[in-house]
Amino acid sequence: MKVQQSIIDYLNRILACELAAIDQYFVHSRMYDDWSYKKLFERSDHEVSDEQQHAHLIISRILYLGGVPDIHTRIPVKIGKTVPEMLQSDLDIETHVTELLKEAIEHCESHLDYGSSQILIKLLQDTEEDHTLWLEQQLNHIKTLGLEKYLMTCM
Repeated sequence: MKVQQSIIDYLNRILACELAAIDQYFVHSRMYDDWSYKKLFERSDHEVSDEQQHAHLIISRILYLGGVPDIHTRIPVKIGKTVPEMLQSDLDIETHVTELLKEAIEHCESHLDYGSSQILIKLLQDTEEDHTLWLEQQLNHIKTLGLEKYLMTCM
C-alpha cells in the first residue's frame, strides 16, 4: 500500500497529544492521590491507561505504514494547581485531540486509508463519549454543588 506521508504526519501529531495526555493525567492523578481525593485519583489513573492504549494503537499503525513514531514531540502539558484547573486542563487537551482526530479521519478517508480511519474513529469515540463527557460532568458538578461539596464526594 502506498502511504501518504501526510497520514503518518497526522498520526504523529495525534501521538504527540496522546503522550502529553499521559503525562498530564499521570501528574494530576498523583496530585489527587496526595490530596486524598480517591475517586479523582482512580479515574485519572484509569485515563493514563486509556491514553497509553491510544498511543500503542497509533504507534502500531505508524509502524505498519512504514513510518517512524515521533515520541519526542509533545503538545504543552498544563498542570493545574486546583481541582477545577486540573479538570479544565484535561478537558482542554481532550477537546484539542477531538478536533485533531476529526480532521485526521477526514484526511485518511480522502486518501482511502480506511484502516487508519477506523483506528482514529475508535479513539474519537473514547475521547468524546468517555473522557470528554466525564470531565464536562465533573466541571458541571462543581458549578451545581459548589467546590467544597463536590470535593467531599471525591474522598
